[in-house]
Amino acid sequence: MKPTYENLHLKFKLNGIHFNREELKEVAYSFVKEGKDFEIAVGDFLMDWVDDKDYIQVRTSGSTGNPRMIKIQKQAMVNSALASGDFFGIRVGDTALHCLPAGFIAGKMMLVRAMILGLEIDLVEPSLTPLSEVNKSYDFSAMIPLQVMNSLDKLNQIKKLIVGGAPVNRDLIEAVQNKHTMIFETYGMTETVTHIAAKKINNFRNAEEVESARFEVLPNIEIKLDDRGCLVIQAPDLAEEPVITNDLVKIHEDNSFEWLGRVDHVINSGGVKVIPELVEEKFAPYIRDRFFIYGIPDKELGQKVVLVVEGMENQREEIEDEISRVKNLEKFERPKDILFTSRFEETENSKVIREVTVEKILEKA
Repeated sequence: MKPTYENLHLKFKLNGIHFNREELKEVAYSFVKEGKDFEIAVGDFLMDWVDDKDYIQVRTSGSTGNPRMIKIQKQAMVNSALASGDFFGIRVGDTALHCLPAGFIAGKMMLVRAMILGLEIDLVEPSLTPLSEVNKSYDFSAMIPLQVMNSLDKLNQIKKLIVGGAPVNRDLIEAVQNKHTMIFETYGMTETVTHIAAKKINNFRNAEEVESARFEVLPNIEIKLDDRGCLVIQAPDLAEEPVITNDLVKIHEDNSFEWLGRVDHVINSGGVKVIPELVEEKFAPYIRDRFFIYGIPDKELGQKVVLVVEGMENQREEIEDEISRVKNLEKFERPKDILFTSRFEETENSKVIREVTVEKILEKA
């Protein structure tokens, strides 16, 4: 019989203790009344999970607009957990580390996977160094890229790790190549109840395998392109309607795909369309600071390509030298200017908000 949201797996444990549904209500209430901030968020979600409604309200991340609340069916979250369990080989009794904010879908889904798949899950306070105080090993966890980069010396404590919330950059991929941990970059969003696809990002035999890695779609999910070249996701077990994204992708015959960038980031410079994310890949080996490519208004070109760097103006000459060494850079991809800021604007879950960052830089200019 297919698991439902009304039942907890008999092997489910939270912080080393087994709870049935009624006991979990008491734990949730205790977290809300007496817990730390991160435990309050966990308690809020667990109270929602064990109430009489068949849905929960979830806040989107706000990476492409203002955050908003949407309804997600609890059974869709169960279905997502089951698909993840099959895809990643997560088994009953596996141990899991929860180190993401429970206010967002990724943090909520770690708890759902534990409750539905029968995992023994431990909570630690979400931080950019989630393993700093962790002294035991776990079978499974989920992190954002910056958490992984800050945990390289302790990654061997996690057997399987999924990474999401933001694209994984070249530096991180290079840094994890020889780690024993099985690491997967995931693709998904709140509307698809976290990931609908994943790709392996470490322990490749050669550079060609790294470059050819693609996102593999999870079971019972179909993908196609719309007339913009953007991904459309049909996942009846997760969402009643097709999810139309703003992600430019290349779909292959085996139902895998490559992520190219976001259509709302595309720059039209003198009639030439520039996909910032593809240019950023070329820059990544040369520029040490955080950066992104952006298009700002220009009288002659319509938009001009600029490089936005999280750094100081006195680095301009150094950055210009680094740009001069970038290989295979087309003329229209070369930045017309460099903008500096001491800090990128970010959402609560550390996604860079490009438009707001550039707006604030230009306001000060």
